[in-house]
Amino acid sequence: MMSVIPAGNPPNAIDPAFVRLARSWVRDPAQQFLALIWVAYEDMVASKPVIDGRDLERSITQLLEPRVKDAMTGDEPFYVQHGPFERETMRAPPAQPPEYDLAFVLRADERIMWPLEAKVLEKPSSIAAYVRDVTDEYLTCRYAPFSDSGAMLGYLLTGKPEDALKAIAGKLGVALEAVTDLPKANNSWSKHARIVPEGKPYPPEFRCYHLILEFPFATRNH
Repeated sequence: MMSVIPAGNPPNAIDPAFVRLARSWVRDPAQQFLALIWVAYEDMVASKPVIDGRDLERSITQLLEPRVKDAMTGDEPFYVQHGPFERETMRAPPAQPPEYDLAFVLRADERIMWPLEAKVLEKPSSIAAYVRDVTDEYLTCRYAPFSDSGAMLGYLLTGKPEDALKAIAGKLGVALEAVTDLPKANNSWSKHARIVPEGKPYPPEFRCYHLILEFPFATRNH
C-alpha cells in the first residue's frame, strides 16, 4: 500500500533501514551510471540532434535522457529521470524542493536517487556556476543528502575538457583523480568533506564525479 506523508508533518526520524539502503545500492558510479551517460553522449555526437540555443542546459539534458534509457538493458534496479525533486531537503512550504537535472532513481524506493547536475561551459574557464553547485548544493547536503557521491556534467561549447577540469580543480582547491575506466581526458572525481546538518544521518564524506561533454555543434541564442 502506498504511504502518504501528511502536509506539514514530515517524519522526525529517518528509518535506519532506509539509510542503509540509500548508502549501499551504489557500488561503482562510473560503471553503473557514467558509462551510460557516455554512451548517450556518443549517440548525440553521432546524430547531432537540433538543440534549442535559447535554453541550452535543459535542451541538452532533455535530449540526453532518452538516449540514456536506450543504453540501458531494462534489467537495472534503477531508472533515469529528467527533473526529479529531492523532498528530503525541501524547505517549509511554499518553497519548492530542489530539482535535479538528471538522476538515477532506485526502483525499490523511489525516494533514493543518485543525482547529476548540468552546467553549460562556454569555455574552460566558465566554471563559476558549476563550482557553486558543488560547494553550495552537494557539499551542504542539500543535494544528494543520503548519497556519498554524485556527479556534475559540464556541457563544454569551446576548448578542451582537460582545461576545464584543471580550472575546476583550481577553483575547488582539490586534486582531481582520473576515472580510469572511462575516457580520461573527460572524466575525473574529487573527494570532499561535507557540512552535515545536526542530527541528520547524511554521509560526511562525498565523492563528486566530473564529466565534461563537448558540444561544439551547440550554440547559445541570447
